[in-house]
Amino acid sequence: MLEHVKVAIIGSGFAGLGMAIQLSRHGIDDFVVVERAGEVGGTWRDNTYPGAACDIRSDLYSFSFAPAFDWKFRYGRQPEILAYLRSTADEFGIRSRIHFDSELLDAIWDSSASLWRLHTSTSDFTASVLVSGAGPLIDPVWPKIPGIGGFAGERFHSSRWRHDIDLAGLRVAVIGTGASAIQFVPEVQKVAGEVTVFQRTPAWIVPRGDAPTTERRARLFRRLPILRRAARAWVFRSAEARFAGFRSATIGGLMQRFAAGYLRSQVADPGLRAKLTPAYRIGCKRILISSDFYRAMTRSNVRLVTDSIASVEGREIVTADGERREFDVLIGGTGFNATEPSVARLVKGVDGLSLAEAWSPHMEALHGTTVAGFPNLFLLVGPNSALGHNSIVYIIEAQIDYVLKALDAMEARGAASVVPTPEAQQRYNRRVQADLSDSVWLSGGCSSYYLDAGGRNTTLWPHRAALFRGSVRHFDSSEYRFEHPLVVAPR
Repeated sequence: MLEHVKVAIIGSGFAGLGMAIQLSRHGIDDFVVVERAGEVGGTWRDNTYPGAACDIRSDLYSFSFAPAFDWKFRYGRQPEILAYLRSTADEFGIRSRIHFDSELLDAIWDSSASLWRLHTSTSDFTASVLVSGAGPLIDPVWPKIPGIGGFAGERFHSSRWRHDIDLAGLRVAVIGTGASAIQFVPEVQKVAGEVTVFQRTPAWIVPRGDAPTTERRARLFRRLPILRRAARAWVFRSAEARFAGFRSATIGGLMQRFAAGYLRSQVADPGLRAKLTPAYRIGCKRILISSDFYRAMTRSNVRLVTDSIASVEGREIVTADGERREFDVLIGGTGFNATEPSVARLVKGVDGLSLAEAWSPHMEALHGTTVAGFPNLFLLVGPNSALGHNSIVYIIEAQIDYVLKALDAMEARGAASVVPTPEAQQRYNRRVQADLSDSVWLSGGCSSYYLDAGGRNTTLWPHRAALFRGSVRHFDSSEYRFEHPLVVAPR
């Protein structure tokens, strides 16, 4: 007979680990974590490119139940964030529950038995509840440029960095100027012979304001937990205050003037500065933070190209103006597919309908967490639950608490499954989309990864982070249908 668990969790990044730890603390020990890689960490395991760091202050970028206080910088670097996740998994005894090097192949809801049947690359098993902690920024995307897959030199995406390739003295092409590129370009510029950055759309960038933290601060935080809590609260409230710039044209205008002034202070050449100046309102795309990208772009071994790429031929990149440029290495800083997550193709609910099919043409969920037609499925960082201004860990923890409340409600009713009603999901998403309709993300004059192919923002929560937590503070049973008496799962 197949092994059966109460809860199966997909992924071991912040979301998956947080869910596993809180299940254990909640007295639910019958769970497993399915992880396709050989280590925990999610995006912080995969993205090892030079300069990789968080754009949320370190004081806030950790679990509230396991706060870290010994960060080396105000903004955590990739190695120490990964170390934090690894040590947290060890501290709470989660590692033994993780099926490493085990990729989910499909998860199918069995209505007759009220359970999920999971097929992975290493085993098959069943679960009463399925929680997806597969984040939205895990599947790298390359632009659809003729010949790009056949580039004759070395080619890799920033999230799959090739540390075995020595870039010293080489001619390097970088496609993209997003959140990853602005971090690794300054590092690549220091060693490469030439760096050519191909930019489709510039980003609004503000200074990072980073600095090393002191040992004295770490000692105080270690001895006085109240200081840790106060710092966390201060960083959170400061980020919440900045949200006003997304809603108020006046405040947004002030933010934009500040960003434009920062660009002027860093880039003296008016021609280069014009190329780096966005033609859309600040906030329409993700606001980036960096104190060294602009300086790197002014170096003698760096070129910025804004003509669109027509094709890639051998080692040459051909732009729309007909110019050919030859390179040794091609690096994609082209982001991820946030609106069509690959896990959606693998999860199949009632009547075998996949989540991807249910989400055609648009993703949607109730409270960003549950989906009609998919009983006992919970999504962490699901549709319209991401943030453009504050810590995603805060959102993840709010959703985890909501999942625990749902499980408690099932147990109280002796139910085997819970699923949102289509009406509740529709009402909720009408409100979310109405609240987004006049936002800068839709009216700011840009296209972004927040929007799906139909132009709908299916990614961001339209309000402050605290309002999201308020929206999931209580589990409203009237929005759900509880089904099937409890049955003994086959083994």
